Amino acid sequence: MAEADPFSNVPAQRPRKPDWIRVKAPVSPGYMETKRLMREKGLATVCEEAACPNIGECWTKKHATVMILGDTCTRACAFCNVKTGMPRPVDPREPQNLADAAAEMGLEHIVITSVDRDDLPDGGARQFVKVIEALRRTTPATTIEILTPDFRNKHQAAIEAIVASRPDVYNHNLETVPRLYPTIRPGARYYASLRLLETVKALAPSIFTKSGIMLGLGEERLEVHQVMDDMRSADIDFLTMGQYLQPTPKHAKVMEFVTPQAFGAYAAIARAKGFLQVASSPLTRSSYHAGKDFAEMKAARDAKLAKAKGVNASA
Repeated sequence: MAEADPFSNVPAQRPRKPDWIRVKAPVSPGYMETKRLMREKGLATVCEEAACPNIGECWTKKHATVMILGDTCTRACAFCNVKTGMPRPVDPREPQNLADAAAEMGLEHIVITSVDRDDLPDGGARQFVKVIEALRRTTPATTIEILTPDFRNKHQAAIEAIVASRPDVYNHNLETVPRLYPTIRPGARYYASLRLLETVKALAPSIFTKSGIMLGLGEERLEVHQVMDDMRSADIDFLTMGQYLQPTPKHAKVMEFVTPQAFGAYAAIARAKGFLQVASSPLTRSSYHAGKDFAEMKAARDAKLAKAKGVNASA
């Protein structure tokens, strides 16, 4: 009997989401407490703005991805549920409010992202720096992961400033394969995003770099493999892959529901290509289980360095 092909996907015409992508509505006391704290501190979260399916699980555990620089983006990507328009002025209290919330929640690891702010001279890079500085002062034991935009036309200066503030993980998502950029991510450039992450690693090799893509937008299997190769050429440490879900009828359509088995197969290929850490499942998102993944990635790098040191010592 022939083996089942793990890349055999559920057609987009399926009227309901498959069971593996369905999640429970958030109702726990922990969820409500996290929501209260975010509102009290005047903070936006990508969990809410991007309609993340994992919000119930994460907020119950007091894990939230804070979105700085407001809740309005200057771009309109076809996959994203964050609203588009003219953003409000940057809030000078935001960095300390965020740090205070992290301290109150007792976070061991925090993920900070932002909307695109093409209206600002530095693309918002200085606010990332201020947030990192406030976290280091207020809750120094917390490890910091940032997920930045591409800082279009200003990324060198922006990256240099952020890298100098020493986040533990620098994440920037490629989102999809190059062929789909004109329709899915028209305001960005695939190779510019790769160069951004390559620059981070060149400036600070000790900072972990991370990137992710969504599956189910019509990409081909070999295109996904090529993205993996491009990421490894840029020395990216951590790859995330998750199922794209259409936020509203006006957004890009789901072309296929990729099976858990296919996600597992992609993960095995990615590990063979040399990523330190891989997270690949239908519900995987950039910050899903980020703290646990960071600890595992750090352990993997330590083991790799120890092995290399042992080999050199015996040579």
